[in-house]
Amino acid sequence: MTQDNNFDTQPNKPLPKRHRGRTFLLNTLILIALLALGIFGGYQAGIAARKNAETSTMMAKLGEQFQYALVDIEFGRYDLAKQRLESIIEEDPTFPGAQEKLTEVLVKINTQASYVPPTATPAPTSTPDFSGAEQAYTRAQQLIATQDWAGALATLDELRKRDPNYHTSQVDGMYYFALRNHGYDLISKGNLEGGIYYITLAERFGTLDSNAAGVREGARVYLIGASFWEISWEQAVFYFTQARNWGNLWDGTMTASERFWYASMRYGDELFAQNKICEENEALVHYNNALTIAPLDKTAQKNYDEALLLCFPPTATFDPFLLATPTPTLGTIPTDTPAPAPTDTPVPTDTPTP
Repeated sequence: MTQDNNFDTQPNKPLPKRHRGRTFLLNTLILIALLALGIFGGYQAGIAARKNAETSTMMAKLGEQFQYALVDIEFGRYDLAKQRLESIIEEDPTFPGAQEKLTEVLVKINTQASYVPPTATPAPTSTPDFSGAEQAYTRAQQLIATQDWAGALATLDELRKRDPNYHTSQVDGMYYFALRNHGYDLISKGNLEGGIYYITLAERFGTLDSNAAGVREGARVYLIGASFWEISWEQAVFYFTQARNWGNLWDGTMTASERFWYASMRYGDELFAQNKICEENEALVHYNNALTIAPLDKTAQKNYDEALLLCFPPTATFDPFLLATPTPTLGTIPTDTPAPAPTDTPVPTDTPTP
C-alpha cells in the first residue's frame, strides 16, 4: 500500500528560536499595555475623587461667604456685601441666589447715592462728659445679670464713648460675654444671620467656647442648605444632615429636622423618577431616612410602596395542601373487605353421631 507523500507523519517540530522570541515579546507587550491601562484608570479615578473633594470644599467656602454677605446686607454694609457677592460669582457664576442678591445690593447702593440728606446746623462743640462712665459700668453689669444682652451692649457702647480707657480688660470681658450670649440667643430664636454676626464679634474679644463655635457652625450649615432649597435637593439633604447635629436649629419657618425630612422625600422622588431606586444612596434609602422623622406625604408614600415591591418582590409561598391527593367525587371506588381476624377458640370439624 502506497503512502500519500503529502501526508506528514513526522511529529511536530519545535518552533524556531526566533519565533519563540517573538511570542514572548508579544506577550510582554500585551502585559505592559494592560498594566498601563490599569494605572491610567486608577490615576483617572484619583483625579475625579480629588476634583469632587475640591468642589465640595469650594462650595462650603462660597456658602460661608454668601452667609456673611447676607449679614452685611442686614446691617447695611452694602459695599462689603457687594465685594463678597462679586467674589462668589467670579468663582461660580451659577451659585444659588448670588446674582439676585448682588442686584439687590446694587439697587440699595444707588438709592443711597442718590439720597441727599438735609443740611443740619452743626451743634456747638462741648467738652465730653466722662462722669457717667462708672454709672454706665454698673448699669451694664445689672443688664448682663438679667440677661438683657442687647441693653447691655448698648450700655457698653455708651461707656466706651464716655471713657475708652475705663476698666478696659473688664469691659472687654463684658463685651465678650454679652456678644456671645446675644448671638447664641438669636440663633436659638431663629435669627441665624444675626446670631452668626454677634458670635463672630465676640470672637474678637476672646476664644469661643465649643458650644458657641458649634452653634455658629450649625447655623452656617443650615443657611447653606437653605440656599439650595428647591434648587438642588441632593445638596439640601447633604447640608441638613449635618445641621441636625447641632440641635433643632430653625430659621423661623422650619427646623433642621423638618427640612431634612422634606428634602429627603423630594430627593427620593427625583431618584425614583430616574429609576434609581434600590441601590445605596438611591430613592428607597432616602424615603427610609425621611420616615425616621415623620410619615411620608402622599406622593412620597406612593413611590415608596412601589419601591418596596421593586426592591423586595414577594416570594411564592409553599402550600402543602396542593400536594394532597384530591378526594374523588364521581362514584365510589370499591375496596376489599378485610377478612375477620382469627380467634383463639378452636372450631370443631366433625359433629359426633348420637
